[in-house]
Amino acid sequence: MVIRSEEIYHKAGKLLRRCGTRDALQIARELGIYLHFVGEFRNLLGMYTYQQKERHILLNANLDEFLMQMVCAHEIGHDILHRDKAKGNRVLSEFVLFDMRTAVEYEANAFAAHLLIDDDELMDYLQQGYDVAQLAAAMHTNINLMLVKLNEMNRLGKDYRLPYLPQADFLKKIKPEE
Repeated sequence: MVIRSEEIYHKAGKLLRRCGTRDALQIARELGIYLHFVGEFRNLLGMYTYQQKERHILLNANLDEFLMQMVCAHEIGHDILHRDKAKGNRVLSEFVLFDMRTAVEYEANAFAAHLLIDDDELMDYLQQGYDVAQLAAAMHTNINLMLVKLNEMNRLGKDYRLPYLPQADFLKKIKPEE
């Protein structure tokens, strides 16, 4: 599996500079992506589609704020990195979406990690001795997304000791609130 770590990092950084926020919902709107909040989704967290030059993200309306941000950021990753794979009638949905054993899904998670997790804030916590669980809690994110971020920073030349790698299907196991 070939991961384009440097490209993903730079694309996320460019988008952050352009939009001036880490709020994934606001970023999606600024990019002209239509957001839809679907109350009828049961176990589906979200999906991305690109049809007739319109980009759409469908999000489970029952997600809490932090999960909504994470799923939306992941879907923005698909928009930025994999739009060609969603053209026509193809939809990138959760059933394929969060299986990080494929480069496409891992890349979308890496993009989300860079979009949502600030490098400087992360470095401050690391210098204070925070472990991965403490980092995730302090930065209001899923521990596996934090592991993706740290793993990607290692790919970019850092030397963070990771206690373990993120579970390949961590978002697939998350269930929306009922």
